[in-house]
Amino acid sequence: MAVGNELLIGKTCDTNSNWLAQQITKLGGRLRRVTQTPDELEEISEVVREALARRPDFLLTVGGLGPTYDDKTLQGVAQALNQPLRLNPEALRMVEEKVRQLAELGVLKRPWLTPEREKMATLPEGAIPLSNPVGTAPGVLIKAGGTTVICLPGVPSEMKAIFNLHVAKLMAERSDLKYAEGSLLVEGIPEPDLSPTIDKAVERFPEVYVKSHPKGEEAASKIELHLSAYARSLEEAEEKIREALQWLEGEALRLGGRVKRL
Repeated sequence: MAVGNELLIGKTCDTNSNWLAQQITKLGGRLRRVTQTPDELEEISEVVREALARRPDFLLTVGGLGPTYDDKTLQGVAQALNQPLRLNPEALRMVEEKVRQLAELGVLKRPWLTPEREKMATLPEGAIPLSNPVGTAPGVLIKAGGTTVICLPGVPSEMKAIFNLHVAKLMAERSDLKYAEGSLLVEGIPEPDLSPTIDKAVERFPEVYVKSHPKGEEAASKIELHLSAYARSLEEAEEKIREALQWLEGEALRLGGRVKRL
């Protein structure tokens, strides 16, 4: 769940969700839904409740952990979980340490704790703060039944740092699948004419997902075929991709197309 009015009015492109989708997939996870919500308490809370009702292994929120009035993600999560917000001692220590470091660098004009900075250390009861090596606001981990809720900052560098440091390992441990992908560029065959071949590939390789991506205008007849597969081992997943790519390459050549592995 990506939180922020700026996403919904089109001011900011949601590159965070795109990056997370790539990382989760590489770790063997299957991302089922991406939701954007405004900085509104009831909307955030409703989206969290709806997501938890589907009982995912993980629910990630991005954005809304900062010191300003419209940073309401943790309040919305707490409301959805029926948990009070509490000043978390460990999170407060993390914020204090970051404030001290920034003061030593001369970045802060007010090098002390303020209500706004304490807000970033006020978490749903029972939450675990996740250290932020880049910024001030800690990430947050909360157990909600069988779901692990992870709240990440919206600043891309902070989001990525916390994910890599704390979250990736948790996801890798939860997944028993490996992921592989490959692409083939086909030129000279319009997509409608290539479509029957794609259908045959889907029947022939049911464990491989084949997606066609036209490049440019239809008259250019340039199509990327992207293949992806999951398996118990990386070697098995890669072999599935190799077999399907080889078959598609041969069929495209037979139809008079030009092909290139990407």
